[in-house]
Amino acid sequence: MATANDRAVLQTIFNPSTPFGDIPGLDDEEENAQEEGCPDARGPLCAAAVEAFPPELLEQVRDLELQGVSAAESGDLNTALQRFGEAIHLLPERASGYNNRAQALRLRGDVAGALRDLDTAIRLSRGRGQAACQSLVQRGLIHRLQEREEEARQDFERAARLGSTFARRQLVLLNPYAALCNQMLCEMLGRLRNPDGSGSE
Repeated sequence: MATANDRAVLQTIFNPSTPFGDIPGLDDEEENAQEEGCPDARGPLCAAAVEAFPPELLEQVRDLELQGVSAAESGDLNTALQRFGEAIHLLPERASGYNNRAQALRLRGDVAGALRDLDTAIRLSRGRGQAACQSLVQRGLIHRLQEREEEARQDFERAARLGSTFARRQLVLLNPYAALCNQMLCEMLGRLRNPDGSGSE
């Protein structure tokens, strides 16, 4: 039976360009500790951690979020937003619900609403864990689409420090020297493939 880490490695190999959940399963322990309210997920569990999010409520919220993700994947954004809203209503201090709702809002075209939810998710997660990583990547992509390169770079740098390979690739694309090197490399490979300079038929 494969461990979460085994599945994470396989996901990275077979799906290297996925931006969200770059390595699923790798941050599960850290995310669970943060969801329970521990300020340092890498350290020992806090005494108050268990009381922060009651397990039965957390299970209910995760189920609502899964329903929301399924609805969004099938194109039913209204139901997705409703489920994410219900999850947020039940646990308003949990970052994951805001991150998920931001994706649905962005798909609907509500970029301002998505940015508000992403800011909230990053604040609630204290910039740590999987929800923070995914929120930073999403916000970085929005900044990039809005041509706010410096804000995009800052978010991708933070997400890259949290382990996002997609964010690392975005940082390379934002680097003008790397872009120039990529262009020169493509031209050189093109000349190697077609040394006589003739065009394709």
